[in-house]
Amino acid sequence: MSERLLNVLFLCTGNSARSIIAEAILSREGLSRFQAFSAGSHPKGEVHPIALGVLRSLHYDFGKFRPKGWDEFAQSDAPPLDFMFTVCDNAAAEFCPVWPGQPRTAHWGIPDPAAVESNEAVQHAAFFDTYRMMFNRISLFCALPIESLEALSLQARLRAIGKEKGRASLDALKDAA
Repeated sequence: MSERLLNVLFLCTGNSARSIIAEAILSREGLSRFQAFSAGSHPKGEVHPIALGVLRSLHYDFGKFRPKGWDEFAQSDAPPLDFMFTVCDNAAAEFCPVWPGQPRTAHWGIPDPAAVESNEAVQHAAFFDTYRMMFNRISLFCALPIESLEALSLQARLRAIGKEKGRASLDALKDAA
């Protein structure tokens, strides 16, 4: 086990929904191993209110979350990143800064719940679905024996997690390696 917490950055374009939800989940689920951050290439002015409502309903401490630009994490005084995950297709296609720490990267794209244009119940369902998918992926990530995996195997498993739609097992990830 590493002596320091491993730093994980979740990237999205607006940093108002998916990446904030991911940061919240990893902040709680990976408490003893990981320090979670989120950022966006073009951050919105506020966290999406339905994302905050989902986090509130699931008893997350959401007071610290705010949209921020990814340039905060590309500075020389930024925490060295160990992992960086894009959670939207737009951010994955953008030219990213050079990250301190040369993190392992993977794309964990999830549909944007903020783009759902329907009634309030359907919008809430989209955000809870985003939460469920992200929670499943982060649970798999937290269960990985990171310290004992060689680099190529770890990278393959990180990418396989991003392809998971439902509940997956570590055995399925081992097959991906």
